[in-house]
Amino acid sequence: MIAPDLDCGIAALRNLIADARKVVPFTGAGISTECGIPDFRSPGGLWTRNRPIPFDEFLARQEMRDESWRRRFAMEENFGGAKPGRGHTALASLYRAGKILALITQNIDNLHQASGIAAQHIIELHGNTTYAVCLDCRERYELPWVKEQFAASGGRAPDCRCGGYIKTATVSFGQAMPAEAMQRAEAAAKTCDLFLAVGSSLVVWPAAGFPLMAKQHGASLVIVNREPTGLDAYADMVLRHDIGDVLEPFIEA
Repeated sequence: MIAPDLDCGIAALRNLIADARKVVPFTGAGISTECGIPDFRSPGGLWTRNRPIPFDEFLARQEMRDESWRRRFAMEENFGGAKPGRGHTALASLYRAGKILALITQNIDNLHQASGIAAQHIIELHGNTTYAVCLDCRERYELPWVKEQFAASGGRAPDCRCGGYIKTATVSFGQAMPAEAMQRAEAAAKTCDLFLAVGSSLVVWPAAGFPLMAKQHGASLVIVNREPTGLDAYADMVLRHDIGDVLEPFIEA
C-alpha cells in the first residue's frame, strides 16, 4: 500500500513502531544524500563518472591499487565533512528508546555510528570507507597514515608490514560479501516485528533479499524511498517522500 500522503504515512508508521517489539532498519544511499554524500548508482553518481575497480583488478595490478586510493582521497570532499542527517538522527532516537537492537546498512559512510548507534549494533554489508585493512593479516590502518604514505611515495599505494595489500574496509565488485555480517543480518531479519527499508532501491542482491526474508517470517515491511523500488509490491506500506521529512517526527525532543 502506498501511503496517500505524508501525514497519513507518518501516523501509520508511528503506530507500527509503537506496536513493534523489535524494529530492524535497513538503510541505503538515500538516507545520506541530504548529508552531501552522492549516490553511487544514480545518474550523475560517482560510478557514472568513474568505472568501479573490480576486486580482481585491485589484486592484480599496482596501478589499480594506486588509482583506487587516488579516488578515495579525491572523495574526501564528499565524505570528510559529512554529518548525520535527519534520518540517521531519527533512527538513533529509536535506538536509544530500545526499539532498534540491530541496524543493517548498505552504506559505507560511518554516519550511523556518528549519530550515536553503537558500532556493535550496526551490520555493515558493504563495509566502511573511513578506515583500511590489510587483505592478508587484517591489520587495521587509519586513513591519515595511508594518505601520508601515498603522498610521500608519489601516489603509490602502500603495502602492509606483512607484505599484504592495504584496502579500504569496503566490499568491491567481485569481492566476497562479509560472511559474519550476512549471518547477523539474516538473524535480525528473521526475528524482527517491523523491517524498515530506508533509502534503498532494493535491487542489489543478496542484500535486497533481507526485506523479503523478514516479511516471510512475519514482520511488517515498510519502505521509505522517493523512487519506486524493486520490492514495493511486497510491502505493507510504501512512503514515497523525502526520507528526512518522513523520519524527522521520530527525533526525540
